[in-house]
Amino acid sequence: MQTDHDLRSNRLLGALEPASRKRLDPHLEPISFKLGEMVCDAGGLLQHAYFPQGSVLSLLTVLENGAAIETANIGREGAFGLFAAMYSRVSFNRCIVQLAGHTVRCPIQLLQYEFRNSEHVRDLFVSYSETLLSQVQQTVACNTMHSTEERICRWLLMMHDRAEGEALPYTHEFLSHILGANRNSVTLAAQSMQTAGLISYRRGAIQVLDRLALEAASCECYAIVKERFDAFLTPPSTAAPGHNKSRSGPSDEN
Repeated sequence: MQTDHDLRSNRLLGALEPASRKRLDPHLEPISFKLGEMVCDAGGLLQHAYFPQGSVLSLLTVLENGAAIETANIGREGAFGLFAAMYSRVSFNRCIVQLAGHTVRCPIQLLQYEFRNSEHVRDLFVSYSETLLSQVQQTVACNTMHSTEERICRWLLMMHDRAEGEALPYTHEFLSHILGANRNSVTLAAQSMQTAGLISYRRGAIQVLDRLALEAASCECYAIVKERFDAFLTPPSTAAPGHNKSRSGPSDEN
């Protein structure tokens, strides 16, 4: 059985009201994934939702020629599979493990029950899904409008947050695939960042050396996405969209 401390290590689970947590807690199953392992392929039928507790899951859009690009990633602030609990059990994306770590999973049927019977859970799941969608939209804009170096900075900052300062086990080739960028342009950008003292790169591991400088070199997309998720998960405990006054962008009253 998961303890309250374990539940709070995933912020979305920690935001559930006590009655829902009590019902779900006995059914949360710890699971271990390796780096790069596939959780579910696009079109796959989901039996569980996955709540990272230190791992990072990556959502990839797969094209007809087999190429895949990341459109969102999920850390301890969220979950993969909530759409299945609300609407369809078919995954729209390929989901892979971007950073190894602890994860718990919960049967979809139990989450469907909570979604149907708890207004709090409905508000929470819908609001989280809206916030995740905003990350997808920001990523699309970033991949289209910003330089390779800015995009690498954004992505490394997101991974650095989840890795809690540890070295990141990624190669230049991996970054080029995940960002949909030219391999040579990724290498040149990474070399420039290393020369500037932002990162160090050695034997397939990237270490962030100057966090503030990395943030300054990034485009605005990292800060925008982080602010949206922080606002979504900030008390009060209800996550109904009307209570998230600090989200980016104009309010409906303007």
